[in-house]
Amino acid sequence: MRWKGGRQSDNIDDRRGQSPASMGAAGLAPAALRFLPMLLKTKVGRVVLIGGIVLLVGGRMLGIDVLSLVAGGGAVAPSTAPAELSEADKEAGKFVSVVLASTEDAWHGIFQRAGRQYVEPTLVLFNNRVSSACGTASSAVGPFYCPGDQKLYIDLSFFRDLAQRHGAPGDFAQAYVVAHEVGHHVQTLLGISEQVHAAKRGRGEEEANALSVKQELQADCFAGLWGHLANQERQWLEPGDLDEALAAATAIGDDRLQRDAGRQVVPDSFTHGTSAQRVKWFRTGFEGGNFDACDTFAARSL
Repeated sequence: MRWKGGRQSDNIDDRRGQSPASMGAAGLAPAALRFLPMLLKTKVGRVVLIGGIVLLVGGRMLGIDVLSLVAGGGAVAPSTAPAELSEADKEAGKFVSVVLASTEDAWHGIFQRAGRQYVEPTLVLFNNRVSSACGTASSAVGPFYCPGDQKLYIDLSFFRDLAQRHGAPGDFAQAYVVAHEVGHHVQTLLGISEQVHAAKRGRGEEEANALSVKQELQADCFAGLWGHLANQERQWLEPGDLDEALAAATAIGDDRLQRDAGRQVVPDSFTHGTSAQRVKWFRTGFEGGNFDACDTFAARSL
C-alpha cells in the first residue's frame, strides 16, 4: 500500500504503554463505602463519619480536594501518558491513523450523497486490556467496535497474530481489519445494528447467529467498498495488496477458525461467516463500489 504521506486522523486515542492509575480519590470512595455499615454501628464510628463529612464539605467550600490529599498526600496523580514507543510501534500507529482518515473521507462522501451526516468514530489503541462502554476486554478478543461509545478498539499485536498464526500478512490485510470495524460503526449510525439487536429478541441461538453472520458480512462488504473508493481516490494499492485482504478474510472465517482450533466445524454456531462468504462479500464491495450491493439482509444467498 502506498499509504505514507497520507492524512492522519484526529480521532486516535493512543493508550499504549499507559501506566495503571493509582487508587487515588476515585478509588478511595468506593473502598470507604464497604466500611460504612461498620461505622454506623458504633457511637465513635458515627462521630468519625460525621466529622469526615464536615471536613469534606468544608474543604470543598474552601476549594480544597480533601480526598486527593488523603489518597495521594497532596502529590500529583501519576501520569498516564503513553510510555516511549519503539519506532515500529510509532509507524504502526501512523499507519492505522492514515487508514482511519481514509475511511473518514470515504464515508463522509457516501453519507453526503445520501443526504446524511457521517459522525466519525474514535480508534483506541491499547495493550493487553482496555475498558470501554461495552465492558473490559483483553487483547484475546481481537479488534472490536463498541456501539455504546462509538469507538473502535485494537491491540496492534493482533496484526502480528494475523500474519504469524493465521498466515495473512500485509498492510492491506491490516487495513481491511480497521475498515471492517468502521463498517460496524456505519451500521450503528444507520440504525442497522439496533435493528439486528431487536430482531434477535425472542429467537433461538441458531436464528440469532444467522443474523450476526449477515451483520458481519455486511461489515466486510463495507470494508471492500472503502478499499474501492480509497484506491480510486489515491491509487493506494500495489500488486498483491488485494490478495492480502482476501487472505485475511479467509483466515478469520468461522469454519477456518474452528478447523484450525481442532474443533468440529458447526455451521449453526457461526457468527461471522465462512471464509468463502467473507471473501465474497469483501469482493462485492471492492469490485462494485456500490453501497446498495452490500445489503446482506436482502440477499437470497450469502
